[in-house]
Amino acid sequence: MNILFEEDGAFKTGTIVADNDASLQVDTAAGRRIKLKAANVLLRFAAPAPAELLTQAEAQAEAIETEFLWEVCPDAEFGFEDLARDYVGHAPSAVEAAAVLLRLFAAPIYFHRKGKGRFRKAPPEILQAALAGQEKKRQQALAIGRMADELKAGQLPAEFAPLLNQLLYKPDRNRPETKALEAACADLGESPERLLQHCGALPDSHAYHLGRFLFEHFPEGHDGAGGTNFPAYAAAVDPPDLPLAEVRAFSIDDAHTTEIDDAFSLAVKPDGSLRVGIHIAAPSLGFGPDSDLGRIARSRLSTVYMPGRKITMLPEDVIESHTLDAGHNVPALSLYLDVAPDLRVLGHETRIECVPVVANLRHHDIEPVFNAATLANGFVGLPDFPFRDELKRLWELATVLEAGRGASSTQNRKDYSFVVDWGTETAQGHGRVGIDERPRGSPLDTLVAELMIVANATWGAMLRDARIPALYRAQTAGKARMTTVATPHEGLGVDCYAWTTSPLRRFADLANQWQLISHLRGEPPAYPPKSADLMAALRDFELTYASYAEFQRQMERYWCLRWLLQESVATVDAQVLKENIVRLDNLPLVLKASGMPTLERGVRVRLAVSEIDLLAAEAKATFLELIELPGPDGVDDGLTDNGAAADGE
Repeated sequence: MNILFEEDGAFKTGTIVADNDASLQVDTAAGRRIKLKAANVLLRFAAPAPAELLTQAEAQAEAIETEFLWEVCPDAEFGFEDLARDYVGHAPSAVEAAAVLLRLFAAPIYFHRKGKGRFRKAPPEILQAALAGQEKKRQQALAIGRMADELKAGQLPAEFAPLLNQLLYKPDRNRPETKALEAACADLGESPERLLQHCGALPDSHAYHLGRFLFEHFPEGHDGAGGTNFPAYAAAVDPPDLPLAEVRAFSIDDAHTTEIDDAFSLAVKPDGSLRVGIHIAAPSLGFGPDSDLGRIARSRLSTVYMPGRKITMLPEDVIESHTLDAGHNVPALSLYLDVAPDLRVLGHETRIECVPVVANLRHHDIEPVFNAATLANGFVGLPDFPFRDELKRLWELATVLEAGRGASSTQNRKDYSFVVDWGTETAQGHGRVGIDERPRGSPLDTLVAELMIVANATWGAMLRDARIPALYRAQTAGKARMTTVATPHEGLGVDCYAWTTSPLRRFADLANQWQLISHLRGEPPAYPPKSADLMAALRDFELTYASYAEFQRQMERYWCLRWLLQESVATVDAQVLKENIVRLDNLPLVLKASGMPTLERGVRVRLAVSEIDLLAAEAKATFLELIELPGPDGVDDGLTDNGAAADGE
């Protein structure tokens, strides 16, 4: 006797060797002997041979119309043999019964399984819904195939246009567009971004990298710019009765700075003592945390910097009315230092006032005549230039302040400025980049940084002593972090350090300025002790500020690679940082080099650069030759707390 049974979701046949009522020993058509429960047997038959039953049944099942079978089957639960009898009009043969079973099993939408060989017809409404879903899947599969074919032909499917950013940066694998893109990429061996670029969906590689950042941080309009627009807001209203400071303030910045937060003034008294003014823009006087502008600043948390452009924390009109621009009287928070003739700081005073700004000095104008070389001979032969005498005296004070902190020199470090001419088209896309190098730690850098450190440390201590919460920058055991507790900054050598000097571009400084002004006015602080809002702002600011800084580094890397292509650079010189990791001599670019011998840190090598991929922001660097051993200054490892030391930039 032969049997038809189900095993692991498949129908199989075999011949009974031994029948023990509850169980059987069976030789299967595949040549195995198995033990089978009698309850698993669906059909017993004498003919045809086991190996032929399913083949013949499958052929007959093809002729059975599923819809007709559904129409004639009873509403109640039924067995397949009973339905086969009704369908053929007589006692069914083994092949006829098996054919009906196969057709029932193959149509789960029409027939719901209820047990071994037993079924129940799907209710009409459920069947219609299931058929509609099946048709939808069929149409979707056709659409996926069509879109994949269009992509492989270099055409962008019409469905992709409103979903481009999602497809590039956060694909939803349940969407047919994503499935089509993945299928096309698999067939062509391309990455999604490169395939979409070939289809004309990316204007250039820069748009791809900027778009990723906007998609993550400005999702309201990640179509390229919409998300960076400001919502409607009530204008800032500054106090009308601020006293006018009797100073001639001047700022020191690079040529591209528009958010000028800090300026300085100097008055020399008859006895040689000094009155040094550190003047910080005070947008906090014009709006508070609960205002429209306060909420905008809280949302953005910082200005985003990148080569060639920036996304400001505050709207342009607010910046324009509060930046320390020459020729304007600007609301400011001023820290005045009383300095003895021997440059000891004797005391300080903080004022809320309006400061007349008379000049905006720029690095490129001043550094050629005010630098380490021109100051080396004790100012002998120093040429005349605007604010020469003020800068000389302030630099002398800065060197004393730096020595008093026990600060380490950063003379071997370098800064780079990126200038993008967006009006020029290159082979790599829109914009031509220029990259200029300047050593960090110049006299101007020292002057600005030291006066900023004094202001941040002084105002931080003022808030600490008044028991007013603030956002502090701390560094212990080499690790820098934000905190609401006045903790030492060991790298700077100060007891506490509250960011207060960049309120136009950092929310931490703006929040601390609100706290300072409340204290100076004798009013309750904007953020009271144990403020949950201030703690939340700290967490959000630290994460966002780090994310923005990482984006800036990524974009600087992109523009370095683009500069190499733009200038057709094939070989570069570099310093070994670790094993096969090198930093280029004249660009802030770190690469992995292949073929590197074992060399110590600081060794200079020459590399061949090729296969620059702007979408992946990668390049192939290959070792060519050794140039020289490390010099006495070592290597800039970039590990200091730049956010604190370079606060005045």
